[in-house]
Parts: sequence; structure tokens; C-alpha cells
Amino acid sequence: MYVEAEGYYFVEDEEVEALLERRYRELLARRREVERKRLEKELEEARRQEILRTILTPEARERLYNIKLVRPELAKIVEDRLIALAMQGKITRPLTDEELKAILEEIYERTRRDFRISIREK
Repeated sequence: MYVEAEGYYFVEDEEVEALLERRYRELLARRREVERKRLEKELEEARRQEILRTILTPEARERLYNIKLVRPELAKIVEDRLIALAMQGKITRPLTDEELKAILEEIYERTRRDFRISIREK
């Protein structure tokens, strides 16, 4: 409800407090949701790293880490494939650096784009 004083209209304090309280609760709920999603993402990444730690030798993990720095999208594809193979039980021992190189070459060949420039004279 509005109160008039000296030609101006003011909202009563109770209404303002109710609006502020509702806004505070909305912001708090949004903050909790963002925090929950962040924690879920961190947990998922920790699970992925643990799986990779068990299926790759230290040299292979280092190579994958270096690839992640240069081509994160390629590293994600490789990680997803390795994790899927591990979940299916197709990886029974840690992969060596040489085996990882072979997998990388195979994926690289499938994802590589050839650029061709053709010049046509008029």
C-alpha cells in the first residue's frame, strides 16, 4: 500500500521488507543451485581422472595432459573413448604411451579437416 507524504508516494515498510525477503530467498536459491552444479561437475571430473589414472601409464597420462593443453577438444574425445572402453571392460591393463599414440592417430585421422584452396581466374 502506498502512503502519501508531501506530494510523494511511498511504499509501506512491510511491503518493502516482504519484497526484499522474497528477493533474498530467490538469490539464495539460485546461489545454492549454482554451487550444487559446480560440485557435481567437480565430482564428475574427479571420477574421470581416477579412471584415466587406472587405465593409463604415467607417460601416457602426461601425453594426454599435454594434448589437453594444446587441443582440449581432441583430448576430450580421447578421454571419452578411453573411459567408454574401460567401462565396457575392453581395457584390462594400463595403456602405454605407444598405444595411446596409436589411438590418437586414429582419432586425429577421423577428425582432421583438409583445407583446400582453389583459385579460379575470371
